[in-house]
Amino acid sequence: MDLLSLKGVIPNEIIESLSARGIKEFTPPQAQAIEKGLLKNENIVVAAPTASGKTLIAELACAKTIIEERKKAIYIAPMRALVTEKFNEFKESYPYLKSAMSIGDLDGNDNWLHNYDMLFVSTEKFDSLLRHGINWLPEIGCIIFDEVHMLGDQSRGPTLEVLITKLAMQCNAQMIGLSATVGNASEFAKWLNAKLVTSEWRPIKLKKGVVNNGTLFYTDDNRPLDVAEEELNGKSKIPEIRVLEDTLQRRKQVLFFYATKRNAEAGAVKLAEHTESMLSREEKAELSILGDRVLNTLERPTEQCIKLSNLVKKGIAFHHAGLLNQQRNAIEDAFRKNLIKAICSTTTLGLGVNMPAHTVLVRDVTRFDGAGSEMMGVNVVTQLFGRAGRPKYDTEGRALLIASSKEKVAELYKNYILARPEDVDSNLGVIPVLRTHVLSFIAENFLNDKKAIENFLMRTFYGFQYGNRRHISNLIDEILEELATYEFIENNRDNLIATKLGKRVSELYIDPVSARWMINSLDTVKDDAEILFMITNTMEMRPYVRATEEAYAMYAARTFSKEEHKIVKDYESMEYGYYDPVRAYSTALMLRDWVSEKKEQEIIKEYRSTPGELYIKISNADWLIYSAIELAKLLHKPQRSLIDVRVRLKYGIKEELLDLTRLQQIGRVRARMLYTNGIKRVSDISKNKDTVIKLLGKEISGKVFEQIGE
Repeated sequence: MDLLSLKGVIPNEIIESLSARGIKEFTPPQAQAIEKGLLKNENIVVAAPTASGKTLIAELACAKTIIEERKKAIYIAPMRALVTEKFNEFKESYPYLKSAMSIGDLDGNDNWLHNYDMLFVSTEKFDSLLRHGINWLPEIGCIIFDEVHMLGDQSRGPTLEVLITKLAMQCNAQMIGLSATVGNASEFAKWLNAKLVTSEWRPIKLKKGVVNNGTLFYTDDNRPLDVAEEELNGKSKIPEIRVLEDTLQRRKQVLFFYATKRNAEAGAVKLAEHTESMLSREEKAELSILGDRVLNTLERPTEQCIKLSNLVKKGIAFHHAGLLNQQRNAIEDAFRKNLIKAICSTTTLGLGVNMPAHTVLVRDVTRFDGAGSEMMGVNVVTQLFGRAGRPKYDTEGRALLIASSKEKVAELYKNYILARPEDVDSNLGVIPVLRTHVLSFIAENFLNDKKAIENFLMRTFYGFQYGNRRHISNLIDEILEELATYEFIENNRDNLIATKLGKRVSELYIDPVSARWMINSLDTVKDDAEILFMITNTMEMRPYVRATEEAYAMYAARTFSKEEHKIVKDYESMEYGYYDPVRAYSTALMLRDWVSEKKEQEIIKEYRSTPGELYIKISNADWLIYSAIELAKLLHKPQRSLIDVRVRLKYGIKEELLDLTRLQQIGRVRARMLYTNGIKRVSDISKNKDTVIKLLGKEISGKVFEQIGE
């Protein structure tokens, strides 16, 4: 379908924007979507490979809604990085449209968003906005749900499912779902009352295969059932190295996917000498600067920072949730610029931002699920395969697996390359998942009686798939009884009303059981460790760090102590049996070490963690202790000790440094440096200016002096 054939059908601004980007014809999935009513406000579900043009389908609907219908459009995705990427792309294509992004604070209604036409939000953020009562829902004309297969994810899926159902009921808007991996796309489209667009078309031919002993057994898009053989370039008998050798000789880049962070790091170390040998002098110079930046992300580099920095200088990197955001962003940018030649990553890199490479090798198809090893799903592998082949750079891409024998080649072919994606199933129908959503229905005054809640849940994908009204009714009865016991809701003549406490819990976006635990603990916490245990012994802080010997000893000592340690002793009597109190306590001790100014490297080693995981825990702890402060305010309970611990968590400091860290530019290291040299409060700075300059340097000390009026 030719772009100009839509002249008069879509606004000229859209045609001009597409033409400026060199788009003259639509891809088959795009043409099919248009033919099925994309531009006539039909709901659409698109199931098509990565890079087949799904984003442009969304763009057409959104831009037409904004320009022609004068309504708002919303883009919703589960990953913040993906939301950021799409926001930047849209803003560049339509700089004259008022677009905004909101992915952060979950306790606010962000009234400023009302002034924008195109909004980019994460799933949880938009759900939070609904809980805070936004008043511009009738102005929405188009809603995009990207990565809708995430509806089957145990942690994120239920919120997405509830959000889709809510918006379908509350908005008269066109709804578009996008995914590369939905085995039951027709079922999903039927639930959404949408037209289905399916396609196997992709702009770059994909060669999918299995590597064994230096030989690639493969099929391609044109002959998916014909298996051919090809000897890979290189000499190594180690599969990853052989694939890397072959890819580098083609002057291309490669992504390696591993099951664990440890394997990803070990893989990068093993491959580093091969990438280093392919670097030019100019590339080495640029990578040296980048490596130093990666090294100095923290005030004190950790062992992981040092390892990553050394690898980056050799043209390779590892990538996983244990990295800091600045490090991840630097690595991704360098890979896009072809500075870094290979990345060894966990599967998270395949599920977020657009990071294509010529070759993708999924080394591990088994992973540990907490109880034992399990085979990776076809959907996950398909998502990773989708990173192979870069539009504008490659004419073909390669998506590869590794087999230890010829027999294993046939098995991997059957299980992954020839297999269809699994069906996406709802994970909504269990009490711990439903509890927070039922409270939000009542707190928003969206659903205020049992029958309305039951009818709503029958309209969800869970209700659509299973349709067991009796089971849903029983779940609701149990949840309503629980919420009433917690004093979060009241039943006023069969009209369910949220109490002030219940409404605030819903707005804070925390699990009602977590909220009840914190409320019951506010009067019993005796010291910093117990305050930290109060916030770590929650669902929101999972997964916990490993239980250390110290945690076992301290938890047992407090449990059996003659002293009053009520928060620990009451644990078993308060229905928290599905938590793991010792690991939660160990997580509290890790945060205690942080606020005791223990070095990051020592903390990471003690709890077998990573810098990224440590800072994620600190961030989550900040959200939870903020929530505890808000609940304490509502209940007229003391907050000072909670506020002090919150500030100490932010900076990682002992109580004596609280005053100094009120100043910008002063973190845990600089505050301790000043304190050690006799500058113990902000009021001491003006009396010791020469010492401050000597310790902090002219630039930083100048900014400090400005803040105190010097």
